[in-house]
Amino acid sequence: MVEVTVTLGPLELRSPLIAASGTVGSVVDFAAVGALETYGAAVAKSVSADPWSGRSVPRMAPAGVGMLNGIGIQNPGIGAWAAQVADRIPALGVPVWGSAVGESVEEFAQVAKGLEAAGVQAVEVNLSCPNLESGTMFALDPDASGRVVASVRSAVGIPVGAKLSPNADSIVAVASAAADAGADWVVLTNTVMGFGIDVETRRPLLSGGSGGYSGLPIKPIVMRCVWDVHHAIPSLPIVGCGGVSRGIDVVEYLMAGASAVALGTVHFAEPRAGKRVLRELERWCRAHDVGRVSDLSGTGVSW
Repeated sequence: MVEVTVTLGPLELRSPLIAASGTVGSVVDFAAVGALETYGAAVAKSVSADPWSGRSVPRMAPAGVGMLNGIGIQNPGIGAWAAQVADRIPALGVPVWGSAVGESVEEFAQVAKGLEAAGVQAVEVNLSCPNLESGTMFALDPDASGRVVASVRSAVGIPVGAKLSPNADSIVAVASAAADAGADWVVLTNTVMGFGIDVETRRPLLSGGSGGYSGLPIKPIVMRCVWDVHHAIPSLPIVGCGGVSRGIDVVEYLMAGASAVALGTVHFAEPRAGKRVLRELERWCRAHDVGRVSDLSGTGVSW
């Protein structure tokens, strides 16, 4: 029997797998199709203080073996979200984390308070969404990222994670600022900036032009982020997130320095992927005489 529980900062997770924000809706609406029992936590789609309408269609498009999206974080606002979801969270059978987004430091804190009141077990601070219409994202600026995390940390009493961007000039600098501001872990990473064009219409694949590129092709990019941050700040817990679709992907992320690993885009093609991936992870561990998944974390060695 392989022990699959892992520790992520102050949290003990029953599984190293996390269902990534933006791919499992409010979690409530994913429960009927996803095998949530295989996850250590599931992260709801990002919420802002007031409703955001998002971008116009088309907002998603295939791009090779990856996917482009430019949703614009459409959401009903924290008040309506809590009214729709809060009473249903306890029955889901999986720890639910909220995801806070905002256009100001104060808005992030306001949303985080609302998420905590709704009953989520942790708040993921989404510093890195590339689909906002309001300019540069917080995750590209260490100082701005630190201010947001510090504001959220002071606003709530539950664990706080910070979701960062691979587009930052120095992912280590941003991760360090988030950790210094009180983040219990960092999520590495969100999508890579991308673009595609429809050769028949000659228009961009997305209404907003550029958007977030996710799926299998971004895994080496994110793996580099995990490796660099772990080696620079070995005490900082990391959730690896990008291009995960197999058990071996989880092994790689753990060896690179992650404590847990998130599944995202794979859910669109295979909503119950977590069950298969966990089974593959356990099989690999048995074949390599690994009794505890947590023993793999940070075991990768340099040449």
